[in-house]
Amino acid sequence: MENPSNLTPLPEEEEQNQNGTQNNATTKLPSAFSSKPHRPPNQTSSQKYAPLDWSGYFDEEDDVRIPDSDNVFHIYKAGTEGPVVFCLHGGGYSGLSFALAASKIKEKARVVALDLRGHGKSFTENDLDLSIETLCNDVLAVLKTMYGDSPPAIVIVGHSMGGSVAVHVAAKKVLPSLAGMVVVDVVEGTAMASLMHMQKILSSRMQHFSTVEKAIEWSVKAGSLRNIESARVSIPTTLTYDDSRKCYAHRARLEETEQYWRGWYEGLSEKFLSCSVPKLLLLAGTDRLDRTLTIGQMQGKFQMVVVRHTGHAIQEDVPDEFTDLILNFISHNRIGPNGVEVNSRTSTSIISKTLSIEIKKAELYYCAITRG
Repeated sequence: MENPSNLTPLPEEEEQNQNGTQNNATTKLPSAFSSKPHRPPNQTSSQKYAPLDWSGYFDEEDDVRIPDSDNVFHIYKAGTEGPVVFCLHGGGYSGLSFALAASKIKEKARVVALDLRGHGKSFTENDLDLSIETLCNDVLAVLKTMYGDSPPAIVIVGHSMGGSVAVHVAAKKVLPSLAGMVVVDVVEGTAMASLMHMQKILSSRMQHFSTVEKAIEWSVKAGSLRNIESARVSIPTTLTYDDSRKCYAHRARLEETEQYWRGWYEGLSEKFLSCSVPKLLLLAGTDRLDRTLTIGQMQGKFQMVVVRHTGHAIQEDVPDEFTDLILNFISHNRIGPNGVEVNSRTSTSIISKTLSIEIKKAELYYCAITRG
């Protein structure tokens, strides 16, 4: 593991010149800037990267204690009416990955964002058991503990690894109130091909941070997240303080869970297509669509939208567009006791986006069937 003293520090924001303030100190007349908030001398990163609290986006947080176990899962909740949009984050992220979207979705529906095992503020008997079966059982146990035998209409939304969990949960067909599924930027073919590079990717990322602000800054400047506001909310709970090194490190120890990676994605496309509920696949690029899903999409088995100008974490990078897509999906499929109404601007935007990629999808379909 790298020695933090050998790590190249991130460039500091240009320090504010204090000379003007010092010169004015001898002036008897009050300064027009005398009410300017004082910046603490030990501030090591710009306020641009200061953490933001979850309460500005969700309504409440809670711990779900699973009966007959020592497992405690942390959740964030927002909204009071409508179906439940149950959100599952990707590997290395946390439930706060959906914070910015939740602050808008809650106007039309309820939102629950879960910290998966080994992530965020959840703590379990074995935080390194990230097998797909264990992750699915965790989700079902949380839903059972929260809602008992009468759960509301649920739309399960999963990003990356969380998308795989969402598909496997839906494929079990044991959740009778499941009314829809949204999978965010994960496709079997692309995911399986990337597994051989995953350890290298994990080991090459920055491992330790002197402050939380530095971690937020790194996540944005390294390109893993493109939305500074979202990074300020979500990154802090992906960290843990390392007492031995006196610095912050990644909370999720993904590099120690390699034995489970293949199970997340193997057979995912067929499982996705087998789920009988309405399905939406959100992709950050058409190159992520594999042959099985290309053919399934052209056969009308699910809706697909390519979200342009975004990175892997679509829900964080473009939360407004993500929210429009989720609410339109719920409205179009009349999910919930009274459905969800969306304004005409949102509907028109989604229709235009869908139509704009029809030619591209036709090209992909042609390529898929000719590769045969």
